Amino acid sequence: MPRFIKRLRTRFGISAPKMAVRTHLAWYWRWLGVMLVAAGSIAIAAWMYDAGRRFAGFDRGEIEQELEKLKKAVQGREAELARLRAIANASESRLKIEQAAQSQLAIQVKGLEEENTRLKEDLAFFEGLLPASDKLSIHRLKVEHDVLPGEYRYRLLILQGGKRDRPFQGRLQFVVSVQQGDRDDMIIFPGKNEKASQSFTLNFRHFYRGEGTFRVPPAAKVRAVQVRVLENGSDQARAAQSVNLS
Repeated sequence: MPRFIKRLRTRFGISAPKMAVRTHLAWYWRWLGVMLVAAGSIAIAAWMYDAGRRFAGFDRGEIEQELEKLKKAVQGREAELARLRAIANASESRLKIEQAAQSQLAIQVKGLEEENTRLKEDLAFFEGLLPASDKLSIHRLKVEHDVLPGEYRYRLLILQGGKRDRPFQGRLQFVVSVQQGDRDDMIIFPGKNEKASQSFTLNFRHFYRGEGTFRVPPAAKVRAVQVRVLENGSDQARAAQSVNLS
């Protein structure tokens, strides 16, 4: 009995253990507090990391701005380079065209110079061959079949000697002996009522070198060709030369 009373005093008396009353918090408030503490810790850590980099001379914002400036500068240089390349390509194309034109002109000039030299040599040669009289003479007469049926090409040289105050003006006349079947015939170019073409017209002072064509019926066979030089206003030949083709 005394022991029982002693226990009651110990539990409910002055020496009884103290009882604490605590407020109960819901679990989501506890998690919210943990998250706030963690977020604050992360923010403090980030601030300390950024402050440490700034203190060490490294600022991410400034580096990003500098990188953006460099990117814009590179883009501008690339655009300028592309523009300069386009200009260079266009200039190179124009230069090639000009070089090709200059080369063509150089070839033409060289050809003209050679032709001029040849003409001067021919002039000197022909002047040495000119007789003292004003007699006309035909040289280097050549007649040959051309590409088309019945077409013939001729080449000749006419010289006139003596001193002349005015050029010789006249025309060429071709007398062509042909064979058509069993019949021999003669064809005159140009005919009496036919106007002389430009290739048959003559107008020169000392010599004339020319070539041209005349046509006969395709079935006709040309046996001989005689070339006559007629002065304007006269039907008498001042010179004549013949060539046989058969």
